[in-house]
Amino acid sequence: MKKAILLGVNIDHAATLRQARYRGYDMSCGKMVEPDPVAVALAAEQAGADGITVHLREDRRHIQERDVLRLRETIQTRMNLEMAPTPAMVEFALKTKPDSVCLVPERREEVSTEGGLDVAARIEELRETTARFTEAGIVTSLFIDPDSKQIDAAAAIGAPCIELHTGAYANAYYDTAARSREFRRLCKAAENAANVAITTNAGHGINYVNITEVVEIPHLHELNIGHSILCRSVLFGIGEAVREMKARMRDGITILPRP
Repeated sequence: MKKAILLGVNIDHAATLRQARYRGYDMSCGKMVEPDPVAVALAAEQAGADGITVHLREDRRHIQERDVLRLRETIQTRMNLEMAPTPAMVEFALKTKPDSVCLVPERREEVSTEGGLDVAARIEELRETTARFTEAGIVTSLFIDPDSKQIDAAAAIGAPCIELHTGAYANAYYDTAARSREFRRLCKAAENAANVAITTNAGHGINYVNITEVVEIPHLHELNIGHSILCRSVLFGIGEAVREMKARMRDGITILPRP
């Protein structure tokens, strides 16, 4: 029997919506500031999310430090902190102690993370960072493109996990030839990772349509999905959105009531 793939729900865009109205607001003032990403995370957990993912970006465009600290104290599953591997973020993560970190590239001009981390170009730096997290009991994952060179580099630094960037596949979904090519790249990368005992997660651009093919990528441990779930939650609520994604991951069925 195939092992169930876990679902990590990324709640960044709940904070994006909040910041559209309350950017620069004192979040600790006691007044209503909505939506509360922590409340969204708790509702996602209650609906079956296996973990909560947040990306504390350097420009603080959505998630804030206070959100991360509150989540660490509140959620009952696992907290995965996406972060650029900068000295300041490394120190913050070591202090906060999430269950896992996912090291990602970060460019301020991008709307969300586009492209994987070039691990091969930063082996010594990332080896040291990974060792520090391992010593602190924090699992390190590397957000990378499905490329054998990057997987070899991940193995060289001793990273226990990778997260395959599925954006190119998602963008090519309605181009049959390109989609097939990108899907084969993802499958090959997952096989290569398994061969060197690296756990494979995946994320970026995964939605309620492409999920039924994404789950066919071999050796997947967890999918991190945010934007599509938060969009669906506007219509049906976060609980139903999470339950439907879990159902589609499991067997492709849709369980939401239709208006």
